[in-house]
Amino acid sequence: MKTAVVALGKIGLPLAVQFADAGHEVVGVDVNARQVELINQGTEPFPGEAHLAEKLAELVPAGHLKATTDYAEAIPGADAVVIVVPLFVNDETWEPDFAWMDAATRSLAEHLAPGTLVSYETTLPVGTLRGRFVPMIEEISGLKESKDFFAVFSPERVLTGRVFEDLRKYPKLIGAISEEGAAKARAFYESALTFDERPDLARPNGVWDLGSPEASELAKLAETTYRDVNIGLANEFALFAQDNGIDVYKVIEASNSQPYSHIHQPGIAVGGHCIPVYPRLYLSTDPAAETVRTARTLNASVPAKLVERAAGLLGDLSGMKAVVLGASYRAGVKETAFSGVFPVVEALRERGAHVAVHDTFYTPEELQGFGWDPYTIGDAADLVIVQTNHPEYKDLSTKDVPGVKLIIDGRNITTAANWTGTPRLVLGDGSTSTHNNN
Repeated sequence: MKTAVVALGKIGLPLAVQFADAGHEVVGVDVNARQVELINQGTEPFPGEAHLAEKLAELVPAGHLKATTDYAEAIPGADAVVIVVPLFVNDETWEPDFAWMDAATRSLAEHLAPGTLVSYETTLPVGTLRGRFVPMIEEISGLKESKDFFAVFSPERVLTGRVFEDLRKYPKLIGAISEEGAAKARAFYESALTFDERPDLARPNGVWDLGSPEASELAKLAETTYRDVNIGLANEFALFAQDNGIDVYKVIEASNSQPYSHIHQPGIAVGGHCIPVYPRLYLSTDPAAETVRTARTLNASVPAKLVERAAGLLGDLSGMKAVVLGASYRAGVKETAFSGVFPVVEALRERGAHVAVHDTFYTPEELQGFGWDPYTIGDAADLVIVQTNHPEYKDLSTKDVPGVKLIIDGRNITTAANWTGTPRLVLGDGSTSTHNNN
């Protein structure tokens, strides 16, 4: 098969590699010329994706995968076009910003050939494929869906850093407008993917047809919104436990010891491209979903709540040096999308603190590029706030931050014994002492 992949980012590029590795002839298109250049050199353009570098080094020189900035080179003649363009959300209105997706859809429609399968893998609000993108493609291309081309929504369900593993692990969901479109989508993905045995599933792992694009769109939003709501509940419990001398981690462990409770772990922030974004996409078509809205609002409030607690323990933060440990939204990745570092830094600055940021994945120059002062382990500081659970932070101690007056651990990763004599507050652990840490 000839396959085109639109957008070669941290999901799109591994997908293109997966298709090429399965025997497809793949052309990827991306607006980033430097990204395209590196890919065509067989060079990994970003770190952290398992097996990506070696697969690129094998597939590109062999001619199975190439990249371009020109839709006219990628789209015509493709049997399938897979779109993985980012969809953004306005931070203030919570409304989806379709600018990049619309631009990509228009560009591919200009070059679309009859008979092509067009698969959207970017997470979308329910009804978007049928109500927005299909009419756009039809108007620009002059082709008719289910007659001249076939549209399907098939959400990506992978985590950056382990895309190839997750492609095998989870069922591939599809939802097409017509039965013929569903058959083409099934044939395409079955030609490109292999699946792990999953005896825990009610039916065999593989391509699962949900019957419509709307069902497939809702399935992706539901599985991710569930996580945000669950974390919101965990954070609600954590803040209560904090104020009442209870260790919420022991409570969660106890609750989850029976099969009907699956409480997630609390944390200072919910970051990344998915969990903080997709609930807002859901709310864009179901604004009455108060449970979803409340959880999203609660999770977004935790950084400021913890800074407020720091101020309550230390008094006025004005003039104090505060260190935020971790810029990445989660451990093990070099990515700041919706990271808690932004609201933590903002809340500290609003209280007059001098803020510095440290991250094991970022150079001082890169941190400065975000507008932050870089912090070096060993420098003095008054306040430490752990924002990312990088494993390197587990073994830090008072010796690493001379003069520290308080540490707030928003990820429950630091070691209590290392901070003896320094007030230490762990989100959700009301048993942690803010006096002597014994």
